[in-house]
Amino acid sequence: QLQLVESGGGSVQAGGSLTLSCAASGRAFSSYSMAWFRQGPGKEREFVAGISKSGSITHYEDSVKGRFTISRDIPKKTVHLQMKSLKPEDTAVYLCAANNFYGDSFLADEYDYWGQGTQVTVSS
Repeated sequence: QLQLVESGGGSVQAGGSLTLSCAASGRAFSSYSMAWFRQGPGKEREFVAGISKSGSITHYEDSVKGRFTISRDIPKKTVHLQMKSLKPEDTAVYLCAANNFYGDSFLADEYDYWGQGTQVTVSS
């Protein structure tokens, strides 16, 4: 079992920055691939960034490449999403997710554990 709690969301102007954090509780954090998804108003949940169990491999959705950075601190059981050059289209609820079976997946259905999400609002 893994419990995930996100923090760090807020409201910023376009071009601004935010860093989201996901704190995990439970055993064997290092056995889980982690990811951030987001869900905008009236939109489906979409993959944003993922990181492998060891933290050595990362993946990004095309629209955030070069602007967002995912990282994990295994001893502290946390995952971070550093977001720069934010755009109004980045506005969404951002959710942290974990899976220990499918590896570095882009598919929300393949993640077993989810946080409740944190709201990010970017104004123009």
